[in-house]
Amino acid sequence: MSVGITTQAILCLAMNVYHEARSEDLVGQLAVAEVTLNRVAAKQFPNEVCDVVWQNRQFSWTQDGKSDMPREPVEWQVAQDIAVIAMGQEKPRAVGEDVLFYHAEYVKPYWAASFHKAAQHGSHIFYQRKSK
Repeated sequence: MSVGITTQAILCLAMNVYHEARSEDLVGQLAVAEVTLNRVAAKQFPNEVCDVVWQNRQFSWTQDGKSDMPREPVEWQVAQDIAVIAMGQEKPRAVGEDVLFYHAEYVKPYWAASFHKAAQHGSHIFYQRKSK
C-alpha cells in the first residue's frame, strides 16, 4: 500500500475512521482505514485519500448534513493513531488488498449480493469482487 503520507491525508483518513468506525475495536477501525486506502490504490477510485473519502455518495457521514467536527477526544485520537498505522503498513492486516467495500451489518445495501463477503470485524461486513 503505497500512499503519500501527508498531514491532510492522515486527517481525511482519521475522519473516515472516526465517523465510520469509532465504536469498533482497533481491528475493526483498522479494517475501515485499509478499505479506504485500498480504494486509493484501485483504478476505479480517486488516487488521493481525501478524494476517496469525499467522493460523492461513498460514506454516509460526508453527506448527512451534520457537523463533521469530532466531539469525542479519546476516539478522535485513536482514529488519528489508526490512520498513521494504516498508512505506514506495507500490507493490509485486517482485510485483503482487494477488499474495497463494507457496510454496517444492520443495513442491507442492494450491491452486497454482487460481491463476495471477505470478512466481518465488529458490526462491519467487508467485501471483495466475486472471482470470475
